[in-house]
Amino acid sequence: MDFQAKQGSLVVTKHYENKMFSCVSGLRYHLAVLGRVFALLPVALAAGCLQSGDSQSRDPVVVENPVVFVKRPLLFDEDNGALIGDNLAEPAEFRPGARLFLKDRASPDAPSRDITSSAFPGPLGYDVKDLTVSYDGTRVLFAMRAPEIEDADEDEQPTWNIWEYDVSSGTLRRVIESNVTAEAGQDIAPAYLPDDRIVFSSTRQRVSRAILLDEGKPQYPALDEEREVPAFVLHVMDADGDNIEQITFNQSHDLDPLVTDEGAIVFSRWDNAGQTQGNGFNLYKVNPDGTGLSYLYGRHSHGSVSDDVNIEYLRPQATDSGRLLAQLRPTETNNFGAVPVEIDVERYVEAGIRVDGNPGSAQTPLVSGLSLGNEISLRGNYSSVSPFLDGTRRYLVSWSPCRLRLATGNGDILNCTQERIASGAYRAAAPVYGLWLLDMASGTQRPIQSPEEGQQFDEAVLMTERSLPTFIPESQFSGDAATLAEDGLGILQIQSVYDIDGVDTSPAGIRQTADPAIVSPDNLPRRFLRLEKPVSIPDEEVRDFDNTAFGRSQAQSMREILGYVPVEPDGSVRVAVPANVAFAISVLDDEGRRIGPRHQNWLNVRPGETLACSGCHNPGSAVPHGRPDAGPAPVYAGAPTTGLEFPNTDPALFADMGETMAETWARINGTRRLGPDAVYVDQWTDPDDASLTPAQPSR
Repeated sequence: MDFQAKQGSLVVTKHYENKMFSCVSGLRYHLAVLGRVFALLPVALAAGCLQSGDSQSRDPVVVENPVVFVKRPLLFDEDNGALIGDNLAEPAEFRPGARLFLKDRASPDAPSRDITSSAFPGPLGYDVKDLTVSYDGTRVLFAMRAPEIEDADEDEQPTWNIWEYDVSSGTLRRVIESNVTAEAGQDIAPAYLPDDRIVFSSTRQRVSRAILLDEGKPQYPALDEEREVPAFVLHVMDADGDNIEQITFNQSHDLDPLVTDEGAIVFSRWDNAGQTQGNGFNLYKVNPDGTGLSYLYGRHSHGSVSDDVNIEYLRPQATDSGRLLAQLRPTETNNFGAVPVEIDVERYVEAGIRVDGNPGSAQTPLVSGLSLGNEISLRGNYSSVSPFLDGTRRYLVSWSPCRLRLATGNGDILNCTQERIASGAYRAAAPVYGLWLLDMASGTQRPIQSPEEGQQFDEAVLMTERSLPTFIPESQFSGDAATLAEDGLGILQIQSVYDIDGVDTSPAGIRQTADPAIVSPDNLPRRFLRLEKPVSIPDEEVRDFDNTAFGRSQAQSMREILGYVPVEPDGSVRVAVPANVAFAISVLDDEGRRIGPRHQNWLNVRPGETLACSGCHNPGSAVPHGRPDAGPAPVYAGAPTTGLEFPNTDPALFADMGETMAETWARINGTRRLGPDAVYVDQWTDPDDASLTPAQPSR
């Protein structure tokens, strides 16, 4: 029999139909209804429309490779029967009953076997998620949490741990063998580095907690900026679980690390420093040693899929095309659905903005016409997507057809039609996520694992060999940077604070403003840079804060002033800052008052590292900023010649070509250190020129 849909045709043989649908007879809708559901499945792709394929025709590449996937029960509210969704702000969420399966090949008739339940004999009460395959295709890493301990307090319950299964030997092991070490934090989202170390997201916050101890405070995992759960940040450990090191220092979550072909780590960061409407999960990049942290994509793109739903950028993955594959969805969802999108992060910094600031279109959905949030999606929902990475443009996807119930009562499950959705008489029924092979080249989607009522098949990954990424060695420093590294410091360097989004905002032009014969030093509008660090907020078991402890507004949480440094006359800054500490900056006038908007994104440096930027940014502007290869060119190029002082300045402070005043000062006198007070002393005006008036000391 044939079914026809407006967006394309779906060819279904009688043999295939009976075979497939007999597996889902418990889904409470009969063959004719299912036929209509699959007739509506065809979805407009970049390559055309989806069609089903013959389940008996096997792809030799698929047959030769096993597939690992998660099967977990859907959970429903005991009071109202509503499906319990998930929340990105709670990465440690526990959904007991999940199991990890290994399927011999990506085919519906291939047998599957449970490969994790042996770790926890007894009733199924554990959870498993976050699968990633080794580069040789023989091992799979994942996060798994043991069952609840009856009558135990929350702090005595098991934590999420990183586990590994070796397909060739059939062995299952927890990566961190020691119970004490394994239970010291929540560990999720592992990924292999090219040297077989593991990067993962964790609440351990090892370095941050050590700094708390140095400050005379008790060690505790800091809560995220919503003050709900401990913040997850990135860590690296050896293959045997030793030498655990924290490499990111966000105050909210850093999740889903992907090791790129170039060896860097791309991950999803919750930018939540200001707790404003624009906060969300964006893509960032960092080296395995924690250096080179930079914004990558998404900060101004959260409305790029729907005008009504803010989306987040999650689970970055590599693709054959060189683009990143990300799953776009709201922070909270009750159906686990996402829009899989390929993103050209090499040429774009936002969905509609290239790195050079010109307009364009960065995002290409794998499947068009999907709805997000609580909207009913006629084309069903995709929960996870995993590329084959073999040049064939194929993906393993977790997909549920669109299903409806009458809004009043429970009733039978019906297939979706546009008329039923538009009538308002129906509500979405619980999804049934099965596993499918999405072939972009042929425009087909074929079943791999039949859906089951009340269950979710998810996170399927092909066990296939891939080339090793480039290995990035640990950074080495020399000279002033090496000396600072020994003191636990890095360097913040700004070309000019007068450079705002590529516009010179100085009173008379940066070069002229820096000349004391043109602009009196007493009239320099920007005098100091203030650095602030967040206060790590403990849970209520350590200390229960009253809301009044946060002052007039809780939006900025609590902050400590790290110190002040003078802004040089040309607006440049070079200052030693504490390493491994999140900080924000404020530009101040001569009386220590902040000029311009707040800085709402956390920065950090590793010991000896230099974090350099050309200038400042207006957060309301869409001009690319925060990414080294994006944004307008610097408006200030430093000294035009070598061996001469800046005009009308102290001859002892002679510049090299291209140096800013801050760089010249650091080369001759050493990098400035933060001071406890906003004190300005004019150290630039030529003391031998009687026609010049140095600035008066101020504080």
